[in-house]
Amino acid sequence: MSLTFDKRIADRFERMSPAEQRVVRFFQQNREEVLIASAAALAAQAKTSDATIVRATKALGFSGLDDLRRTLANELRSSLSQAERLARTLAEVGSGPSNAFEMTLEIHRQSLESLHRTINPEQFEKAVHSIVGAQRVLVFGLGPSSALASYLVIQLARFGLQAASLTNAGLLFADDLQKLRKGDLVIIMAYGRVYAELRVLLDEIDRRRAGSLLLTDTLAAKLRHRVDLVLPVARGRVDMLSMHTATLGLIEALLVGVATKRPNETLASLEQLNETRKRLAGKAVNLPAPKGDR
Repeated sequence: MSLTFDKRIADRFERMSPAEQRVVRFFQQNREEVLIASAAALAAQAKTSDATIVRATKALGFSGLDDLRRTLANELRSSLSQAERLARTLAEVGSGPSNAFEMTLEIHRQSLESLHRTINPEQFEKAVHSIVGAQRVLVFGLGPSSALASYLVIQLARFGLQAASLTNAGLLFADDLQKLRKGDLVIIMAYGRVYAELRVLLDEIDRRRAGSLLLTDTLAAKLRHRVDLVLPVARGRVDMLSMHTATLGLIEALLVGVATKRPNETLASLEQLNETRKRLAGKAVNLPAPKGDR
């Protein structure tokens, strides 16, 4: 049986250098960051070097950061149910609703800061170009992520792009997969584990030679070789109730990025939508249009 993350620390900590010990303590206190951040981003936060991050990781007996992340992700998936996550959240909040407000906003703030640190401009530009260059965009998300997938599809369609959602589960997901064509880009929102629908979707993307963009927290190491691009995004604290502010923030940043690449087409599409709404309502019902050259 493999050692847990904390057991590895207990067994090896005293044999590490002071610099490695500081990094390991940072790992323990910032597990969400370890799951998604690059070595450079972790080094900046821990006020050390990339090399020390790597040395500390190997001092714990891991082959590298991806190996460490897999261990952390597997432990979190197996050890905490949704009920346990909520129980931990409530225990930390206490009985006051105002505490819930303050703590939740603080988690959202930290998630957005993490998003800013872990996605570099080159990654973001590549994601925007892949959306703009696709013949059509399909967005996959199950459970709570299905609402985010549907929201992204609505906004892309308003911007004049061909878009559709992949949000059915179980056998109905086979009908969703019938939509997939060569030249499509599939934006995948997936977290925690590789469930059946995700596994089959990845197989179909390969078979049909579609493009792929993965938004995830813990699956980057496992699925990086199966997709074209990964954008890491945390869902709040990994030991508490899942929160989706960072995912929504990333989605809306991508939408604005898309609009900057095709401002004339986006404005024309929104103006056409407003005209159609006017005919339906019998009066002007204007949607705000993004600013840009016309």
